[in-house]
Amino acid sequence: MDLMKGKKGIIFGVSNTHGIAYGIAKQLFEAGADIAFTYANEAMEKRVRPIAEEMNSKFIMECDVTNEEALANVFAKYNEIYGNVDFMVHAVAFANREDLSGEFINTSKDGWNTAMGVSAYSLVAMSRAARPYMKEGGSILALTYLGSEKVVSNYNIMGVAKSALESSARYLATNLGPENIRVNCISAGAIKTLAAKGVSGFDKMLKAAILKAPLKRNVTTEDVGKTALYLLSDLGTGVTGEVIHVDCGCHSVYASNEEMDMLTREI
Repeated sequence: MDLMKGKKGIIFGVSNTHGIAYGIAKQLFEAGADIAFTYANEAMEKRVRPIAEEMNSKFIMECDVTNEEALANVFAKYNEIYGNVDFMVHAVAFANREDLSGEFINTSKDGWNTAMGVSAYSLVAMSRAARPYMKEGGSILALTYLGSEKVVSNYNIMGVAKSALESSARYLATNLGPENIRVNCISAGAIKTLAAKGVSGFDKMLKAAILKAPLKRNVTTEDVGKTALYLLSDLGTGVTGEVIHVDCGCHSVYASNEEMDMLTREI
């Protein structure tokens, strides 16, 4: 399959081989894409560099996504090596651990600003930095989660940040659409990643998702990667401003038969 043959782009947020960003990178690479990678700091480089080398990347660079000068430098350097940007993946999110448990009402202003800055505003900054290098059009993709639409226990400030991310994607899609640049989100279901372990009670979320989902399983990074391939390739040329759920149908069910049976037995 050569859906991405001749296409070049950059992924922000790959950190290990078990994460969603890696699942996306793998699908893009196998479809023929040339991928540039960034890493957050020196410690993360040890994890990301082997992945970049595995995918024959010509570009791997440190980048603090909250630093707009750093973003500008990344894209300028990318341009020297690859030229135009055909696609960009935003797989970046962060919230303080103490804000991912307990009551949302106790979120501090610093915690709010941190989560919003890293998880949502960075998409705006990245898109602005990428824009001059998407002269032939392109596709931008961000990762979100159902906690943006509905309350998920302990997701707290990250749910609010993901709501802001999704709304930002719609506004960006409107701004960039005349330049043939598409902006979409994938709302991935619960997946057992290193990042997800920061959410208190995440193992229970995985079990709850299986009970609710019509497909009766948890989604995989491969599932998400395949949908990303669709959105970032020419198969998705008519799709922008969209949030596509890849969660085995979990978002569509209020209460499954299995959940109702459990409640009946408890009563």
